[in-house]
Amino acid sequence: MSATPDRESLIAAAREAAALAYAPYSKFQVGAALFFADGAVVTGANVENASYGLSLCAETVASAKVLSSGGQGGLLAVAVTGGAPGKPGAGATVTPCGRCRQVLIELAQLGGTDPLIWCDGKDGGLELRLSELLPHAFGPANLG
Repeated sequence: MSATPDRESLIAAAREAAALAYAPYSKFQVGAALFFADGAVVTGANVENASYGLSLCAETVASAKVLSSGGQGGLLAVAVTGGAPGKPGAGATVTPCGRCRQVLIELAQLGGTDPLIWCDGKDGGLELRLSELLPHAFGPANLG
């Protein structure tokens, strides 16, 4: 039986994760929370690097945590938030960047899901499916 994601709880988890971001350069903290069919929630925060190209986005950190601990499917929902320190969700709506969309597609396709994506922002945010964020995506399904 599959658990049901709760939008407000998942956004709250993303906001908590954002508070842990290492963002000394941009001062823009991002948090992500991934919800799985078994009820598990895995969070991540952005991790910046002085060599900017080596920085990691929150969604990538959370996905790496899942995959490196043996998880490979059942992704049902993702919440993403961002903003100035102490103010996640208080600014413009934050959506996953292109790289993160691709990383999330990898995780979703492993379990054959098209997760809801909840993007947090002061205007009430945005809700859509991952397939809407990255139509015609290339992923594991294309290799088999």
